[in-house]
Amino acid sequence: MSGHDASLVEVDGPWTHRQISAGGTRFHVAEAGEGPLVLLLHGFPEFWWSWHNQLVSLPAAGYRAAAVDLRGYGGSDKPPRGYDLISLAGDAAGLVRALGEANAVVAGHDWGGLLAWTMAVYHPKVVQRLAVVSAPHPLRLRQAVAGDPRGQGWAARHTFGFQVPVWPERRLVRDDAALAGKLLHDWSAPGWPDERTERLVRRAVQIPGAAHSALEYHRWLIRSQARPDGIRYAHRMRAPIRVPTLQLHGALDTCTLPGSAQGSGRYVSAPYRWKLIEGAGHFPHQERPDVFDAQLLGWLTDPEPER
Repeated sequence: MSGHDASLVEVDGPWTHRQISAGGTRFHVAEAGEGPLVLLLHGFPEFWWSWHNQLVSLPAAGYRAAAVDLRGYGGSDKPPRGYDLISLAGDAAGLVRALGEANAVVAGHDWGGLLAWTMAVYHPKVVQRLAVVSAPHPLRLRQAVAGDPRGQGWAARHTFGFQVPVWPERRLVRDDAALAGKLLHDWSAPGWPDERTERLVRRAVQIPGAAHSALEYHRWLIRSQARPDGIRYAHRMRAPIRVPTLQLHGALDTCTLPGSAQGSGRYVSAPYRWKLIEGAGHFPHQERPDVFDAQLLGWLTDPEPER
């Protein structure tokens, strides 16, 4: 694990590292367990390690857990384009099939959550259940930013700052990716991140091409809104989500405010459950993994997850 080669993301643990091709793109996946598939999608500025706690707890509960490095991150390919939520949802749907399953429980955090919401609309047959963490429905997020510029608009200021070319990439990796570490601290409750997680995230964002790819997500989100592709996306996302949905959010989240995520249930016509995790910020699955896992596993085993 020297330098900033992509191999540094292959952290040892009770999981197996694999390279899987889907739709012509190669993805790095950390996988553990046997049973129904749970696809785990990370957010910014992390990589698959975001879900390392659940790569232990889910297999122990009888599930097959697969945590992927999203397009452009970690050990996955970093092509020049395809960082829109439609393409990313296609990646995730292709990964489910490449893992040998017709469908899966899909759990996404932050950008992985926006991707998961999108996947449930664009690829509904592939999503058995949906769990979103620290991620409003994309249309609810738009409403929150526009309707509360001093609240969610200010909380999302990093995304607006990422719109200029080149400079944000340089700033993200400068001083051993100090900014990536700062974002982890700023968005979480006191006491997190642990030293190992911060070190891994800071190193992973310095893998060649990773910083630029990560910022392209943010650029598409803003720049597409007035373009035909963004308008079509917003129209399509009005379709109701028809799979059981769990929405978990840290009460102390300063990146995506809890009030910005509330109201996402209006886009779900299936059983929907909202749970606030006290004492956690933007990364509840890492900050309070025991509480998070109790909510996730309780919902997964509930045949009628209405509330």
